[in-house]
Amino acid sequence: MYIQLLQQLIATPRTSRNEAAAADMLSAWLTRQGISHNRHNNNIWTIAPNYQPDRPTLLLNAHIDTVKPATTWQRDPFQPTLEGDTLYGLGANDDGASLVALLAVFRQLTTHAQPYNLIWLASAEEEVSGSNGIRSVLPLLPHIDVALVGEPTGMQPAIAEKGLIVIDCTTHGRAGHAARDEGDNAIYHAMEDINWIRNYRFPRHSTLLGDVRTTVTIINAGTQHNVIPDICHYTIDVRTNECYTNTEIIDIIRQHINADLKPRSTHLNSSSIPQTHPLVQRAIALGRTPFGSPTLSDQALMPFPSLKMGPGQSQRSHTADEFIRISEINLAITDYITMLDGCDLSRAV
Repeated sequence: MYIQLLQQLIATPRTSRNEAAAADMLSAWLTRQGISHNRHNNNIWTIAPNYQPDRPTLLLNAHIDTVKPATTWQRDPFQPTLEGDTLYGLGANDDGASLVALLAVFRQLTTHAQPYNLIWLASAEEEVSGSNGIRSVLPLLPHIDVALVGEPTGMQPAIAEKGLIVIDCTTHGRAGHAARDEGDNAIYHAMEDINWIRNYRFPRHSTLLGDVRTTVTIINAGTQHNVIPDICHYTIDVRTNECYTNTEIIDIIRQHINADLKPRSTHLNSSSIPQTHPLVQRAIALGRTPFGSPTLSDQALMPFPSLKMGPGQSQRSHTADEFIRISEINLAITDYITMLDGCDLSRAV
């Protein structure tokens, strides 16, 4: 049943901000299964029966959207192709496998009483951290105590995740003729900044995520070869660890460079969950090894503890001929249920 649902998802184009058809299909599927659910924009969620406000609440989350298909696909990215144990298709690995596995787990866990409330959420716009994705839904949900975020991690528990800041910078100079010793070259001011960015090491090191990483990825200046440029634009990609807030990182950079800084956003924070948390301990009991993830997910937008763990492999994501193995989905469902069934989340609240 859930593999067929995944195949339907693959056959329904659902790139970020264009998930309406997939949300319609998923909503119709839930209705046919008799599952009461809610929808806001293209996000869909269902709350397990017998919700009790005095119990902790666990959110099961995976995203419905995909990136655009790479140009080097050898197969039709929207044609689910099953070859033995392997299912090919855009979004099969990232994030369809986790989406359907967590839905199967939600249904199984709700067949008998659990010591916590349970919510399953299929969120939109995850690949672009869009405003109509999980950010628009969280205010509509009951209080969440912890989330299990399904992403392809080989079912290893990611207990920390790097955050992201993108900063647009501008240095200023004075135009002049390149043939004469005049003007003030804005590129040279940018070079001084970039040299500091390249060599500075933020002192707080994370054992799970390593150091904060700053990289200049775009630079643009000049109008023609014989004019000293009076303005230079460059962009910094910053991957943060849990030792700093995004605001702290921006303040430190601002203190050391000459450019005008304009962060595109500050809300994509690094996240972490204590290794002592009951969910993490249950994963360890399954023989899994906690690690820190360099990739971003909807965890960055969650103001509560979250654990990232799901079927598939991260290196398959966003690649041509993306695939998932059916055995990986089946194992994930089994492991999720073992982790979650009867888990006492009150010890972490």
